[in-house]
Amino acid sequence: MINPRAPTLSHASLQQAADWYVRLHDEQADGQVRQQWQRWLEQHGEHRDAWHYVERVSQRFGQLQQQDDGQTLRHALAQPGRSGLTRREGLKSLLIVGAGSLVAWSAWRHTALPRLVAGWSADFATGIGEVRETRLADGTRLWLNAGSAVDADFDDAVRLLHLRAGEVLVDTARDTRPFFIASRHGRMQALGTRFSVRQSDTQTWLTVFDGTVDIRTAANQQTLRIPAGQQVTFDTVQIGAVQAAAAARESWTRHVLAAEGMPLGQLLDELGQFRRGHLGCNPAVANLPVMGYFPLDDSEQSLRLLQAALPIRVQRLTDWWITVEPSGA
Repeated sequence: MINPRAPTLSHASLQQAADWYVRLHDEQADGQVRQQWQRWLEQHGEHRDAWHYVERVSQRFGQLQQQDDGQTLRHALAQPGRSGLTRREGLKSLLIVGAGSLVAWSAWRHTALPRLVAGWSADFATGIGEVRETRLADGTRLWLNAGSAVDADFDDAVRLLHLRAGEVLVDTARDTRPFFIASRHGRMQALGTRFSVRQSDTQTWLTVFDGTVDIRTAANQQTLRIPAGQQVTFDTVQIGAVQAAAAARESWTRHVLAAEGMPLGQLLDELGQFRRGHLGCNPAVANLPVMGYFPLDDSEQSLRLLQAALPIRVQRLTDWWITVEPSGA
């Protein structure tokens, strides 16, 4: 069953929920701490939503985290003297694992988690941090970005791809049958092209590198032809302004993110697809323009590069909850 999409939550609420989760599970937490948490919970509906993510994600990812960390933790708890890890320290490690199941929800609610759920029954799918290249029966080459899912529906009359989640780069093969790709916001027809399509809940991005692609929106059938070197976003009813193609929409196939004035928040969203856990961004720095090349397979190095180049600092609540804040905050 596909899980319901989470509403957008504020940076502050997510940070507070993660902090309360860790505090409440500390072995020294008392009734006063629980009362304070209860008051915070009742202050706003968004607080309750954020807390519900704690509970839901702890259940959803608890088993995965236990597989990764349970054996090491059990060994440490059983032999605190040899490992140098006390039972209390071991509990804190377990809380970090639990926080990891919370933090993963925020980062994945618009990216990896919905994509992976959708991708379980897809013809082609990728997980977190995975880029996959494949060749279709007609010779068309596909590259799937991290956390993406695609179905192929080819017959004697037409070649059709359904982008169920994430992003795909397509290099179409010569064939007499027309080639289409559908997102939740409309359908695109490729005319001898190399292009990428990326979708979110609210819109689809189309970037054309070679040839041309025709767009038809789902709701009102608005149409537009996009030539090589251009990109555009559209939703079910309208097509946005045409702009120059961004190198980032192709560079991920080489496991590098090319930023040419990309907003920091967008860069972190894309980098977050290549790591487990929450990688958040304070709205105060989300629009800082970023230039450079950032390795997708080494997100820690990318964060160090960003911190050296911008007035920001990387803040770690746990190993699984990382946010980028203003340097003076």
